[in-house]
Amino acid sequence: MKLYCIQVLYKNGEGRVNSLSASHELSSFGYFQRASVKEFMDFTSKIITERTMIATRASVKEQDYICHVYVRSDGLAGVVIGDHEYPKRVAHTLLNKVLDTFESQVPNKSEWSKPNSGLNLPYLSEHLTKYQDPKQADAMTKIQHELDETKIILHNTIEALLERDEKLDALVDRSADLSVQSKAFYKTARKTNSCCVIL
Repeated sequence: MKLYCIQVLYKNGEGRVNSLSASHELSSFGYFQRASVKEFMDFTSKIITERTMIATRASVKEQDYICHVYVRSDGLAGVVIGDHEYPKRVAHTLLNKVLDTFESQVPNKSEWSKPNSGLNLPYLSEHLTKYQDPKQADAMTKIQHELDETKIILHNTIEALLERDEKLDALVDRSADLSVQSKAFYKTARKTNSCCVIL
């Protein structure tokens, strides 16, 4: 999972888009490719923002990359470009944070419409670095990852039991914790459900 670019743009009432600030992480590209890749990402961000309606979110696939865009009702827009594995929900959460922070730092909307304003916003680079690992940056993703790990551990434990050739029937028969009635119930249930087992 990787993020390559975060951009803040402004889409005016006529549909023209102005790039306000951007941060790029291009270390995975060759040194001589980086300038071209950056230009292409900036160009793509502008095109996607132009084509996205006001008050709309979208995710657009381009080859191995996904461009996530959010154009707010006030015309302020954000674009995050990442690989296809990067979670959409986390990308859109990042867009919300970036745009809210931008609005608090640059509250004067007349600044937004100035062509090629090129505002220097260090928090964009910080967010780009922080969100490279969505599990660390986003609490819900971290919780989901921990739940997935728990499922894997549980599945591995059941598989380990089966690998040792321990059968559940033998464990039930030997168990001192189960009453005679519980053991009889288990055996009856196994016989009843045995017709449904597909081998």
